[in-house]
Amino acid sequence: MAKQLSADRRKMILEGNLIHAILLLAIPVMINSFIQSMYNLTDTYWLGKIGTDFQAAITLVSPVQNILINLGAGITTAGSILISQYLGAKDDLQANQMANHICLCSIAFAFLCAGMCWLFTPGIVSWLGADGLISDYGISYLRIVVLDLPFLFMINLFTSVKQAQGDTLKPMLLNLLGVLINMVLDPVFLMVFHMGISGAALATLLAKVPGAVLAFIVLKRPGQLIQLNLKGFHFEKSKLAAILKIGLPTAIGGSTMQFGFLLMTRNVLAYGNAATTAYGIGNKINSVITLPANGLGSALSTIVGQNYGANNTARIRKSYQISLGIGAVFLFVCGMILSRNFVAEPLVRFFTSDKEVIPLAVEFLSLMAMCCWTNAFYNVTQGLFQGCGHTFITMAVDASRIWIFRFLTLWFCSHVLHMGVESVWYSVVVSNATSAVILYALYWTGIWQKPTVVIHQTKEKISSKKGTAASIS
Repeated sequence: MAKQLSADRRKMILEGNLIHAILLLAIPVMINSFIQSMYNLTDTYWLGKIGTDFQAAITLVSPVQNILINLGAGITTAGSILISQYLGAKDDLQANQMANHICLCSIAFAFLCAGMCWLFTPGIVSWLGADGLISDYGISYLRIVVLDLPFLFMINLFTSVKQAQGDTLKPMLLNLLGVLINMVLDPVFLMVFHMGISGAALATLLAKVPGAVLAFIVLKRPGQLIQLNLKGFHFEKSKLAAILKIGLPTAIGGSTMQFGFLLMTRNVLAYGNAATTAYGIGNKINSVITLPANGLGSALSTIVGQNYGANNTARIRKSYQISLGIGAVFLFVCGMILSRNFVAEPLVRFFTSDKEVIPLAVEFLSLMAMCCWTNAFYNVTQGLFQGCGHTFITMAVDASRIWIFRFLTLWFCSHVLHMGVESVWYSVVVSNATSAVILYALYWTGIWQKPTVVIHQTKEKISSKKGTAASIS
């Protein structure tokens, strides 16, 4: 049954109606992204009930956790891209072998990152410039929450394997289980047992465990198109090289971008705890607003990956144009609505009642919502390049978005225009829009059509097999 589902999805992606394929894949990804964001949103909501300092501490240390997650995401993203390309090329055996490599690499990396971060957390928080209660809360939260990395990476592995096959529903349901557990544990640990920020971190950790166990059981189950089977497993240099080639740029791009976010948070902290809290709330709500762009980009990556493996360039171009049109129109309409103060303010008040925080967060959120349609150009085009295996390009744009455009705009607005905390708000919007323009311009150069080494080697293998079969017959 599972194999039949995967075969049907592959046929839909390679030959079916593209609008249907995009929406079928993208909608569960959007919901899944929203579900994942609920971990932080839930923590922010309940901690907001007991103090602004708790929220400021999470805003301060969350980028550290995100750096580690993005480093590991390089491995699982590479897995999703490579598996989908192998499936498009009808090389299912290689797809299975790649899944085994991704599993061992990602889990080993997760344990390494969790251990190192736990040891160096006090030094990291001190370097961020935190002191007093913010420092204590930050250390407590980060030391507990990084221990969820092995469980999170197993869930991400499940997501990448299933999404490569065109199945985005099961990862959504798996993450829904974790969020529901977290939504129950958060108020229990914070309001009943009064565990403070440690309770929020522990709730997030424990919520990941059941999903990780289920993910491993399902991936090991026989009768699937892609099944983990480590019996007699040995590493192949070509597979490791492919993971490194595709995954390393993604890991570097994502982690350097998150490190930039961390430095941005450090800059915001200079304006006080209220500004830091407003910055965190605005970013969290904006991450929900831009979910359609993220979902479309992720879905497009799978569609592009399989069609890239099948050497169907025309279908790749058409799927990109459809995804971009859907995303840009939807985000423009929603952004115009959410940018109105009478809409933005109730959203902010849901997370805080601090009279100093509310106007700052509303101003930041309104500005980002007004320009959120640029995220469609950014995320959808990024999905195109990733699906084709050109992750070096996305790495370069990711890094420049923060390290060049954001910090340059921040410096100009702060030191030349003397805009104060508004410098932060405008640096976010300008850098996002600039990077979207660059990616869209790169699409028109046609560089995404240039073959990658990985898929080129795959096609040579298939051609060689066909040639051998022909000579035998």
